[in-house]
Amino acid sequence: MIDDLREEEIVNKVGGRFKLSTLIQKRMVALNAGGRPLVDVDTTDKMQIVIEEIKQDKIYLDTSMNLRITGESTEAGGPLDFDPTLL
Repeated sequence: MIDDLREEEIVNKVGGRFKLSTLIQKRMVALNAGGRPLVDVDTTDKMQIVIEEIKQDKIYLDTSMNLRITGESTEAGGPLDFDPTLL
């Protein structure tokens, strides 16, 4: 698990070590507050869950350094519901 954090691939994926540590911290807070894991792994280790979520592109930091889940709207908290054909 810790070896995954030393790999440049995961560091570059999130944009640097500072962003990686921020993303991990924010996601750990969410999981500790009762958030559900976004990946199917055979562990209850929350750190391993967060690392796997990052590796599978399930979570990221937006430009304001807020935790976001892939596919969710930043306003409504759910997937975007926009039909461009209605314009």
